[in-house]
Amino acid sequence: MRLTLTSLIALTVATPILAEPVLNRISSFPTTDNFAEGEDRSQETSAEIMAVTEDGNTLIYSDSPLEALGLIDITDPKQPKPLGHIAMEGEPTTTVVLGGTAFVGVNTSESYTDPSGALRSVDIATQKITASCDIGGQPDSVALNKDGSQIAIAIENERDEDVNDGAIPQMPAGYVVTIPVSDGTADCESLTKIDLTGLADIAGDDPEPEYVAYNDAGELAVTLQENNHIVIIGADGSIAGHFSAGSVDLDGIDTEDDGKIDPSGSQTGIPREPDAVAWLDDEHLVTANEGDWNGGSRGFTIWKKDGSVVYDSGNLLDRKLIELGHYPDGRSDNKGGEPEAVITATYDDVPMIFVASERGSIVFVFDASDPAAPELLQALPSGIGPEGLVAIPQRGLFATANETDLGEDGAARAHVMVYERQDTGASYPMITSEGAEDLIPWAALSGLAADPEDATKLYAVSDSVLSDTPSIYTIDASQNPAQITSRVLVTRDGQTAEKLDLEGITTDGEGGFWLASEGDSEEEVPHAVLHVTADGAITQEIGLPDSLTSHETRFGFEGVSLVEGKLWLAMQREWGDDPAGHVKLLQLDPANEEWSAVHYPIEQGEGWVGLSDLAYHDGALYVIERDNLIGEAAALKQITRVDLAGLEPASLGGDLPVVSKEVLRDLIPDLQATGGYVVDKVEGLAITSDGTAYVATDNDGTDDSSGETLFWSFDLR
Repeated sequence: MRLTLTSLIALTVATPILAEPVLNRISSFPTTDNFAEGEDRSQETSAEIMAVTEDGNTLIYSDSPLEALGLIDITDPKQPKPLGHIAMEGEPTTTVVLGGTAFVGVNTSESYTDPSGALRSVDIATQKITASCDIGGQPDSVALNKDGSQIAIAIENERDEDVNDGAIPQMPAGYVVTIPVSDGTADCESLTKIDLTGLADIAGDDPEPEYVAYNDAGELAVTLQENNHIVIIGADGSIAGHFSAGSVDLDGIDTEDDGKIDPSGSQTGIPREPDAVAWLDDEHLVTANEGDWNGGSRGFTIWKKDGSVVYDSGNLLDRKLIELGHYPDGRSDNKGGEPEAVITATYDDVPMIFVASERGSIVFVFDASDPAAPELLQALPSGIGPEGLVAIPQRGLFATANETDLGEDGAARAHVMVYERQDTGASYPMITSEGAEDLIPWAALSGLAADPEDATKLYAVSDSVLSDTPSIYTIDASQNPAQITSRVLVTRDGQTAEKLDLEGITTDGEGGFWLASEGDSEEEVPHAVLHVTADGAITQEIGLPDSLTSHETRFGFEGVSLVEGKLWLAMQREWGDDPAGHVKLLQLDPANEEWSAVHYPIEQGEGWVGLSDLAYHDGALYVIERDNLIGEAAALKQITRVDLAGLEPASLGGDLPVVSKEVLRDLIPDLQATGGYVVDKVEGLAITSDGTAYVATDNDGTDDSSGETLFWSFDLR
């Protein structure tokens, strides 16, 4: 067959080049689903360290608050099914699986000074404990060697952080035990205790082993986190080598917990204090340097087993978290994103490293083909506090266990999340500042606006999460993911403006902006409408009239839009002068500072229901109306349309006309599209001149949040 140039072009168009496979989240499983019918679902639960059965169909996670294992059927990974709990008669730490048996480290300690623990054998099919070995102390990590003939357990005997400010030494000392396994049964009588004292320079008489991992040659890597040390135990059980984990100097990081993200700081001589460890091959290992006592270097390190450093990530993870909007400012003065978990696995012949940021709630994926120069491939959104990572390459799957349960606060529960290798491109992030000329910190996008001239350009503001840096961001929505290209600070008299909680933004038609700032009298933050120039300088501030402030509640402005020279503003909740089930849409004439309003009827539901943003397009206001519920409880997240034709707002202080609304779009399917749980704060809406609607969520800056910012669009036409 002869192909002409024309036919070659046609063939190329008809058969697009496939993208490199990526991992995309396809499902989330709340740990509360493992409660039996009639059980109290409000109980605290958790998903911590996790394992998978050899067929890749069942996930097993440690649930410390319940003192149980949780099991999940992922035969259909897009529809995980609960398999219930197995009581462990103590606090489970780590599980490994051999055939049909799960071996579980269980902490049974009554005190820090009298630690105890067991290795329990569990028949997975019957969900029964079949055997138990006394291991003499408090277990942390458990590992199984390649041929299944030996189990190793890190007996941490952890310190009491309330004693002597948590300083070590605190006896009794920790150690490692190994237990032979024969025909799937742990030989308790042949348990061997491996002494680790006298090795570390820091508190050498009190080693606290944190994590253990075997390589294919049967060698065991052990991290002594508080001792800032790593030990290699040979296949014969002897100490084959050990070395200090050393320290690092870090530049270009945020070092203060102060309501802003300022990546211009530095720290020197920071001990790595590694937590998890995994082998890349028989010669190289990788540690997640979370820190616990006096250190934490915010990254990961690849080592040769002789202790020489092959690669250290330095400030990379923290700066990537900043670009993703996932940086936890509240940890800046300590350990930043806090990388805690690390595993390695090979997918499609590519050796990969997975590093979880506990505080940033992101899992970073690296191609480790060259251990001296790992390549960042992806940043996966996870739940809150990813603790356990499981690779299932034989099925093209990956899973995370996310330990934080905020049910007591009405927020997200602990979740297990499942990902699948796909050729469709990465579904996350949806918005990032990566690629900007300078590193742009951002978080908590709380209002959106469209540029009147350029349908691909948007503007956003951040709320009080970053209280010391009230900002206006420019977004290039033509890219995927959308890119935050610039930031200007809002200033008053040449100084960064204080006492602002920006919740709404609209363009003024002349290159500047109108901003809505939600007030809070308890924090002495006034409700205000601000006019600013293109470079963020405030030129006009308009407060609320007494007729409104006398009925004030905490929940004020949540959006602003300019319509024919007048501003429309959405109030989030009812104030004292509103009838039940109605909130105000305020109109402000900025020329004479006169106010008027209409009432908007809100839906009734669990929790509370209110408004979060509004945008004007083609004769109508489009409004985000939502409840404040999250996950499975979320029931109302929608966009409505209010026709302005013939609508006459009334003066304040009397009866207000009630608008009619049309429900335009249910946003819950959009919020479920990335496989995560439904977030509560849909807070940004912009409509471009061509009728494209953009929606964004507020991630609260990872404060009791997964940190995810969802950003998507749809056509109004």
